[in-house]
Amino acid sequence: MIFKSYWVWAAIALCGSLAVQAQTAVPEITFDSVPNFLKLPSDIYLGEVAGIAVNSKGHIFVLSRGNTTGPAYGAAAAQLLEFDPQGKFLREIGHNLYAWAYAHSVRVDAHDNVWIVDKGSDMVVRFDPAGRVDRVFGRKPEASDEEAHPLAHPKPPLPPMDGLFRQVTDVTWDSDDNVYISDGYINSRIAKYDRNGDWVGSWGEPGSGPGQFNTPHSIVSDHQNRIYVADRGNRRIQVFDPQGKLLNTIHIDVPAPRNPAVLIGNRPSEESGVGDAGGATMRPGAPWALCITPGPTQYLYASDAYPGRIYKLTLDGRVLGWLGSAGRVPGKFGWIHGLSCPSENELYVAELLNWRVQKLRLHPRQP
Repeated sequence: MIFKSYWVWAAIALCGSLAVQAQTAVPEITFDSVPNFLKLPSDIYLGEVAGIAVNSKGHIFVLSRGNTTGPAYGAAAAQLLEFDPQGKFLREIGHNLYAWAYAHSVRVDAHDNVWIVDKGSDMVVRFDPAGRVDRVFGRKPEASDEEAHPLAHPKPPLPPMDGLFRQVTDVTWDSDDNVYISDGYINSRIAKYDRNGDWVGSWGEPGSGPGQFNTPHSIVSDHQNRIYVADRGNRRIQVFDPQGKLLNTIHIDVPAPRNPAVLIGNRPSEESGVGDAGGATMRPGAPWALCITPGPTQYLYASDAYPGRIYKLTLDGRVLGWLGSAGRVPGKFGWIHGLSCPSENELYVAELLNWRVQKLRLHPRQP
């Protein structure tokens, strides 16, 4: 029995070694950053760009923490801008919207409806293609409440309530137009609504076990209605079916370069990991933003904050390549918070620290 166990563990160790070798061979993808892509009016400025999305006409929707008003703490920081495919400014959508508090994500569905996710107001709002509000999820705390204050993080967490969010993060849909919302920093669950906007249920809870979450930060779906959740604090992507059954867990284990640039804060510790409030958020491969390409062959793109890269993956989690690093000049990134990938080799990147959007043209190696 001992002899057999030795060879079993030896085989496991060998497979692990081969896996590491395979990861180190992941190629770097060359790319160009289109210079001065967005043409902003002279009186409009971007703040931290939290989200980016592209519709069927190639129009680009930028959700920024700009147009900030109010006190230094608790200010309203959200603005939604639309640009044409050449980056020309077209309009602002939802000026002074009641839901604006702290921008987090913008997505466009199959019908060209534009959805915004606001972490500060705990609301998800759908605009029709004309830019009018036609569906609202969640509820903003009442301004008249004398006990209004930032959301607390009690231990153990308060139980979630149907139809309400606590620091909501992102939204996606399946082919039947069911809605999936990542809810988010506090509730750590996925909420599901049907196509009519009626509550169906939720799955997940805070934790590091299978199906649990430590900040579900981004959510996307593929043609097979598999739901991909960037479980950022646990440094993994969890994949579910529409009923919440866990199908796969993806880890991005491409080795980081030696002493990469850090734009803000202390260099993350290699020992930091799951267990504290932030978990593995700043570890290499911790997914901050996700997007999935259209077309018959789909690819998953994911970004991390440190060392500041974008990874191209197959839908089953094999890393095909990576690009980028942290920095302030074009072609480098400062905390990618949103991704949109209208095609395999065209990406739009929303950055928090650099207050900008970059359009990237990828040039992967030909086999």
